[in-house]
Amino acid sequence: MKKYLLIFVLFVLLGCQKPIEQPTFTMDTYPRIDGSTVTIPLSEAICAKLTNQTIEQVRPYILHTKTHSAYINLIDKKTDLIFVTYPSADELKYAQDSGVVLEIVPIVSEAFVFLTHKNNPVESLTLKQIQDIYTGAITNWKDVGGPDLPIIAYQRPVNSGSQTGFLDLVMKGLTPMTPPTEWVVAEMGMLIEAVATYENQPDALGYSYYYFVVDMWGNENVRLMKVNDVYPDSSTITSKQYPIVTNYYAVFRKDEAADSPVRKVVNWILTDAGQKLAEDSGYVKVR
Repeated sequence: MKKYLLIFVLFVLLGCQKPIEQPTFTMDTYPRIDGSTVTIPLSEAICAKLTNQTIEQVRPYILHTKTHSAYINLIDKKTDLIFVTYPSADELKYAQDSGVVLEIVPIVSEAFVFLTHKNNPVESLTLKQIQDIYTGAITNWKDVGGPDLPIIAYQRPVNSGSQTGFLDLVMKGLTPMTPPTEWVVAEMGMLIEAVATYENQPDALGYSYYYFVVDMWGNENVRLMKVNDVYPDSSTITSKQYPIVTNYYAVFRKDEAADSPVRKVVNWILTDAGQKLAEDSGYVKVR
């Protein structure tokens, strides 16, 4: 009986909470923003909405310096709010060494995806097979049902957003093999192009984030891989049926005041209106 009374009280309290209103800013009062390449369209849409301008008008002011630089800028207090993937171990250590506590808030859902050439007959890999490929235990596509070709397994540089996601979400403590220098691609877009064109053979494998591949950098010669026989799309990402899901995060310094512009922006993003804006911009709403 006490359990149900507690639930009733919580419903009453939640129902009495004042709805979060959309904040309004000028470009002078809007927080300083930084972030990952992949969150630029989201950042532009939010800024345009909350400053009552067009995306074209705010675009020159949305200058994301990429994931690692954004974290460093936030910790060094050169920016106020960043839209990024989860911090790497190095970034968390830098925050700790700098005496900065980060507040990390998921704002949209995302999936970590693997891609290959469209002519590669292998459509699905298990998570274990992916781990074996990147530790060097599997080196040929024939070992996963494909042609007798060596697997060109591309990686990204350490502390890039996708490399951090790869290590945390996929390798889970396993150490990836050290690839040849030419298999480490500095830019996400260039990795997609490399997978699409590597010596005109369907033998390359790479990784990125769903939104970047599908909405920001299309290439008709590349296709996404199923993982554990589940294809990544907005439905399987939202339901978490696809096995490698994550988020993009709003990250800021924890000492931000309760009524600061930063917290007002983040709180609004999590409202129905904010989540609809994210969906309209091509992202997957956070559950």
